[in-house]
Amino acid sequence: MPSPEHGTMPGPPADISDKDIAVSKKGTEPAEPELPKLSMEEFRVYNRLAVMMNAYHNHFRYTWNMLYKACESGTRPSGMSIRSFISQGLHLCQVLTMHHTIEEQYVFPELAERMPAFGEHDHLITQHEAIHEGLVKLEEYLDACRSGERELRMPELKEVMDTFGEVLWSHLDDEVRMLGAENMRKFWSKQEILAMNW
Repeated sequence: MPSPEHGTMPGPPADISDKDIAVSKKGTEPAEPELPKLSMEEFRVYNRLAVMMNAYHNHFRYTWNMLYKACESGTRPSGMSIRSFISQGLHLCQVLTMHHTIEEQYVFPELAERMPAFGEHDHLITQHEAIHEGLVKLEEYLDACRSGERELRMPELKEVMDTFGEVLWSHLDDEVRMLGAENMRKFWSKQEILAMNW
């Protein structure tokens, strides 16, 4: 999926101090104090959940890209049968649904104790709901193709994928960013992070 263009942000005017910049967006409270620089070992510990999550997400990205490129080109990957192609898509639906179910039952409740973004009605769960709607449509379409009820047509598959592709890709990035070292250290100790074994 194409990524949006990002413009260059101009720097602050010369008469603005670092203290002025460290004011929150509300403009009423100072921003959080700057934390000390992490050592490589500390960064590795604080970043471990982001690395683990990104490994799962890279699998989803790989399969999504394979399906989506086939939709754009109108041809399946070389040597891949229609049955195998459809199976890859159905597998993506199943593993992504299972991944989100595990997160919502085991991972998010623990993180939400201190991190509001993982709360029941917050951003990441809202993304899960939108992604789930898309996965249901994708699974229904591919199931119908597998059973012979309908013929697999790449433009139709692309249309289904486009209904939730943007929120899926945003979510895959947002979740990893929330689990990144600089964010996690604000809420958890190293010992607590090492004890998180989902």
